[in-house]
Amino acid sequence: MKERILIIEDDEAIVRVLRRSLAYEGYTVDAAFDGETGLALARDAHPDLVILDWMLPGMDGLEVCQRLRAGGNVPILMLTAKDTVSDRVQGLDAGADDYMVKPFQLEELLARVRALLRRTQPERVPVLNFADLVLDTSTRQAMRKGRTISLTAKEYDLLELFMRHPRQVLTREMIFDRVWGYDFGGESNVLDVYIRYLRQKLESEGESRLIHTVRGVGYVLREDE
Repeated sequence: MKERILIIEDDEAIVRVLRRSLAYEGYTVDAAFDGETGLALARDAHPDLVILDWMLPGMDGLEVCQRLRAGGNVPILMLTAKDTVSDRVQGLDAGADDYMVKPFQLEELLARVRALLRRTQPERVPVLNFADLVLDTSTRQAMRKGRTISLTAKEYDLLELFMRHPRQVLTREMIFDRVWGYDFGGESNVLDVYIRYLRQKLESEGESRLIHTVRGVGYVLREDE
C-alpha cells in the first residue's frame, strides 16, 4: 500500500515540487493551501505524515499543528523561514516531530520523510495476525487455520489494509484511496466485488466471517459477536 502524505503549504510552487517529488518516490499526495482545508483533509484522508508550513493564511501552522496533535499521532514535519532556536522550540512544543528551515534541500526533506515514517510506524511488523488469520507481509502470503490462501495483488493490498486497522470501520472512500490510489465514485461496485472475492477465499472451508459490512459506511475486520 502507498503511504499517504498531506502537504499544507500556501506557496504553490513549493507544493508543485513536493507533490511531484513525493509521488515519484511512490507516495500518495494530498495538498491544501490553508490551515482549515488542511485540517479537513487530515480528518478525511487519514494521512501517514503531514508536511506543514508555519506561515499560513488565516489559521497559522502552529495552531494547525496543535489541532492535528490533539486529534492523533500523525507525524508532522514543519517547514518555516523562522530559524532561531526559540522558533524551533516553539514549533516542536506545538507538536511537530521534525523541523526544516526554508530554503531546504529536497533530498534532505525526502530523507526526513522516510525517517519519520520509519520511526513513527513501528506497527509495520512483517507478520500480521487477527483471530485465526495470518498475513506475512514479506512473502505476501495469507494463511487461515494452517491453509494457504492465494491472493491477487489487489486482494492482498485490501486484506493488508484491514489487518493493519482491525476493528476499525473503514469508509469506502478511505479504502479506494489506500488500495487503488483514487476514488472510483459512488456508483462503482469494484470494492464490493473484491470484498466478495476475499470473503470467498477466507471462508472457503466454512470458517467464520471476518470482513463485515457496515451499511452506508464501508467495512470492518472483526470477529463475529
